[in-house]
Amino acid sequence: MTLRTHAILALSVLLALASCDIAGNLVHDDNVVARAAGERLYRSTLESLIPDGTAPADSARMAQQYIQSWASEAILLKKAQKELSKEARDVSREMEDYRRSLLRYRYEQQYINDRLDTLITDAQIKDYYEAHSETFTLARPIMKVRFISFFKDSPYREEILDLLPANGTGGKRDLDSLVLLSAVRYIDNPDTWTDAALLSREFGTDWETMMSQLKSNYIVMEGDDVRAAYVFQIITKGKAPLEFCAPTIRDNILSARKRSLLEKLEQDLLTEAQDKKDFVIYGDE
Repeated sequence: MTLRTHAILALSVLLALASCDIAGNLVHDDNVVARAAGERLYRSTLESLIPDGTAPADSARMAQQYIQSWASEAILLKKAQKELSKEARDVSREMEDYRRSLLRYRYEQQYINDRLDTLITDAQIKDYYEAHSETFTLARPIMKVRFISFFKDSPYREEILDLLPANGTGGKRDLDSLVLLSAVRYIDNPDTWTDAALLSREFGTDWETMMSQLKSNYIVMEGDDVRAAYVFQIITKGKAPLEFCAPTIRDNILSARKRSLLEKLEQDLLTEAQDKKDFVIYGDE
């Protein structure tokens, strides 16, 4: 018998002792671990949800959480069936709509996966950028930065801050050594544009507050730890550079290709059905 099974059996005993109804149920079927609203939860179901090798205490906790969730759903469902009108309980239309929608979605995804051209050249990205330049106005500053957080009591505080802008081989090597000794988190992206809103999450604040702390290319904020960034380059307004927009443009081009494929699929199927007389509009001369 596995540790997981032992934990579930122990939990079953506790549940049985806590409820006369469940205890009575276990007398008749020792595979039932809980009963609620006329439904039964079997030990085999519970065991299948807990990974092998889970510690007994964790197994018991996971089992108890699942039993509570399972019971809540069963009780709520019974209450809904009792309180709702016959018309409200009839979900056959919604189920059919969902089935049709799911089948359509799965076929469309298969159709797209078989035909989508995912190759996007740099020239295509540049052409899209130039054709839609008005849509790439910056909403927030973007920056090329190096970020680090480290404990306030680190003896290397000043050295880390001094080396944060390092680009030379020696300085960068020294910084990397200090990172191994002190860093809680380290992001080294001096050549990649980062949205200020994304960087502000590392500081645990909003981007406006973060930007107010920008002084001499440094952003330093202290709490339980020290969080610092060195800003190598910043653009605060105007048109976003192509380099920053490229991932978005790539997604937009792929989305447009998908839409085009789906439009072609719909039109081709309609045409094919009309040719086979499988689609007829009566009175259409």
